[in-house]
Amino acid sequence: MIDVHFYPSPNGLKIPMMLEECGLPYRIVEVNILRGAQFEPEFLRISPNNRIPAIVDHDAPGGPLSIFESGAILQYLAEKSGQLLPRDVHGRYEVLQWLYWQVAGLGPMAGQAHHFRAFAPEKIPYGIKRYTDEVNRLYGVLQRQLAGREYIAGDYSIADIACWPWIVPHERQGQSLDDFPDVKRWFEAVRARPATQRAYAKGHERMADAEAYQFLYGQTAKSVDDRSREHPQP
Repeated sequence: MIDVHFYPSPNGLKIPMMLEECGLPYRIVEVNILRGAQFEPEFLRISPNNRIPAIVDHDAPGGPLSIFESGAILQYLAEKSGQLLPRDVHGRYEVLQWLYWQVAGLGPMAGQAHHFRAFAPEKIPYGIKRYTDEVNRLYGVLQRQLAGREYIAGDYSIADIACWPWIVPHERQGQSLDDFPDVKRWFEAVRARPATQRAYAKGHERMADAEAYQFLYGQTAKSVDDRSREHPQP
């Protein structure tokens, strides 16, 4: 059994998408990041970066294995299941380079666009334009890659699973899929997959309220240490 420490954010939803595709048994352990559960010591032992998602595979060779970072989790699950990651070197690295493109580029830049456009306590025109434009550039990269391809690396793979949840909130990023017809076609194809629909039935992202801001933004090394001390392990 695999425990999925989860919140229904774009990064969090990648993991149920993958597990629903490959058929491995799992259970959801919700981490309410809007109320600070990501700072509890029990969770920090699994995810020292106090971010979701994280997993614990209780059936791993050699004993339970915990993994944090969504890209690492997707690669592990692909290798464990033998699915959605080619074994030949060319196909494998075609997928992995787009997986890393998402975790290093599309996700962080889209996240900044979300922040400056929707969550920042003050509107900063430079920040809004900087990240809206960069996300637009990245959508263009994806558009060119998808021209003539059904999925990002040809066949459906963990690259598609990594990218798709970050395209779901495209309007919040200031983007229109009508400007990127191949991205739109691909987006609809992934949305129609039964595994995607089952995964998204696990929950939808909730908007942060005023109380949540203290947990989501402005954390420092000291504040994380202080919060973890507030919840010592027995």
